[in-house]
Amino acid sequence: MTESLSQQPKLDLLGFTREQLETLLAELGEKPYRAPQVMKWLHHRYVDDFDEMTDISKSLRAKFAEIAEIHEPAVSSEKRSEDGTRKWLMKSRSGSLVEMVFIPEGPRGTLCVSSQVGCALDCVFCSTGKQGFNSDLTAGEIVGQLRVAEKILAADYPDRQRVVTNVVLMGMGEPLLNLDNVIAAVSIMMDDLGYGISKRKVTISTAGVVPGIRKLCETTDVSLAISLHAPNDELRNELVPLNKKYPIAELLEVCNQYASNLGEKRTVTVEYLLIGQVNDQPEHAAQLIDLLRDFPCKINLIPFNPFPGAAFRTPGKMAVRAFQNRLVDAGYATMVRTTRGQDIQAACGQLVGEVADRTNRQQRYQRIVAGAA
Repeated sequence: MTESLSQQPKLDLLGFTREQLETLLAELGEKPYRAPQVMKWLHHRYVDDFDEMTDISKSLRAKFAEIAEIHEPAVSSEKRSEDGTRKWLMKSRSGSLVEMVFIPEGPRGTLCVSSQVGCALDCVFCSTGKQGFNSDLTAGEIVGQLRVAEKILAADYPDRQRVVTNVVLMGMGEPLLNLDNVIAAVSIMMDDLGYGISKRKVTISTAGVVPGIRKLCETTDVSLAISLHAPNDELRNELVPLNKKYPIAELLEVCNQYASNLGEKRTVTVEYLLIGQVNDQPEHAAQLIDLLRDFPCKINLIPFNPFPGAAFRTPGKMAVRAFQNRLVDAGYATMVRTTRGQDIQAACGQLVGEVADRTNRQQRYQRIVAGAA
């Protein structure tokens, strides 16, 4: 074992990809074939102690115990919605609490996980952004949310081989501002030695961090969703302040580049939050149709979900249906996302957690706007 490894803070093996684990094993003087064994113990059998890895030598277990740990996020509380949605508060290393949501729908089960403690972007319609920013979650904390959910839900759905069929990084935080940890986490989620979830069913959602999307082009083919929410820069500047740094034309250009790497007739998803009397009018639909004319995509319309202190309102059902019909008539595959978990504040835009030491938001945001993202 190298002296440098033993002197470092303990490594959380939950966040190690297969390749990273093989590299670590080589540094420890071990053979790479041990990596699949270790990953299965971590992500298939959910062990919490290295001594439980019975097909691994005692010497390697001892090395792991000295330099590494298995740090699974702890559940602080759980809430259950009348519609079956479940929300957990998870304790991060920073001491703050982040939220994770499970949405069951027939044989499909979608897990919405967080990537940061709070958020630096301060989008005006999002409760998370009002919490400020504290810290990034580690790769282990991100994939650990899936691990915890699998363990809990397996007991509640004993007849299902897989309960979580889809994972969306749409919880607290901007995933592409925590890019390295997010890429590692989704790699583990999609790896057959991890959780074996299809690349079509793992989705990273971004408010439009263009440099992050460029890096995604080089590193992964996970599904991508962009939080657009406005059909023009003037309105989007008000709703999503990041747009002042990365305007819509630049965002769509890099998304086209990303989509071209996907193949298999896959497209980017456009998320459009419908806010009553703000961006849900016929002229907004017409502008959106024109904006996306040369951008192959599918569109998810999300009626605004209110939260304490929100200055906006939910659009009426007729306005939502009329907006959708205009897009469909123009040839766009357009779905209205059903609001789930609203009674437990688990719907889109409502996640708040408990974020301590929120003073980082302004400094972090200023660096983003200055181009340091």
